[in-house]
Amino acid sequence: MTLPPILHEDDTLIAFDKPSGLPVVPDRAEKAPDNLMRLVRARFGPAVANVHRLDLATSGVLLCAKTKPALDFLSGQFQGRTALKKFFALAVVLLPEQAEQALAPVRTPGGILPETFTVELALVEDLRNPGQMRVCQARSGKPGVTEFTLLENFGRFAWLECRPLTGRTHQVRVHLAASGVPVLNDPLYGTKGIELRLSDLKRNYKGRDDEQPLIRRLALHAGELTVRHPATGEPLTITAPLPHEFEVALKYLRKFAAK
Repeated sequence: MTLPPILHEDDTLIAFDKPSGLPVVPDRAEKAPDNLMRLVRARFGPAVANVHRLDLATSGVLLCAKTKPALDFLSGQFQGRTALKKFFALAVVLLPEQAEQALAPVRTPGGILPETFTVELALVEDLRNPGQMRVCQARSGKPGVTEFTLLENFGRFAWLECRPLTGRTHQVRVHLAASGVPVLNDPLYGTKGIELRLSDLKRNYKGRDDEQPLIRRLALHAGELTVRHPATGEPLTITAPLPHEFEVALKYLRKFAAK
């Protein structure tokens, strides 16, 4: 496997556009044949360290530090919640009967998603399902807070900006599932069996008989990260372009979903 694209590099840090399916570090539960940090250290040396992590299935900005002082400075921003993270998700707007298990549904009685909403639910590891998280009482878990903005509403699907203020495992995914709008193609938290196909959007579809979903991976992307630079102290914003299949899916949703 080749090293992912470099989004930014200087003397103190380097950021990559991590693809979906590549773990950041070795993880026995994920059983992936390779990991990002092995590739990074093979190219840049053993001193490079990841500042944070992304889920195996999530793509986007992954920040690494080249020196120990830079690692400490950057890690402190994640721990102090001053690193600003923006994820973008294509979510499934579940029908009321489908969302009966949602713990904190955000839709109005008319079934309309609000333009903005905040989910504040504590999270803990789900011991009955290794590798998953679950919502719990605040006193028994770790606090989790995520702000959401509805960017585009396509009826059955919604394009969302997600800003996690805390950094819990699977936080965005669990908070959206608890809200009744789980991330598309998330088999762990509520959209198993739901797909987005062009034939579902376009009337009189005359495509291939072996049609594939427009997005086949988890529809969650870490699109932007802002930190203070270790050398200058000035804000540094790093962005990762949307994966091609996201752009294609959004193009067809914008063209056909409202028709």
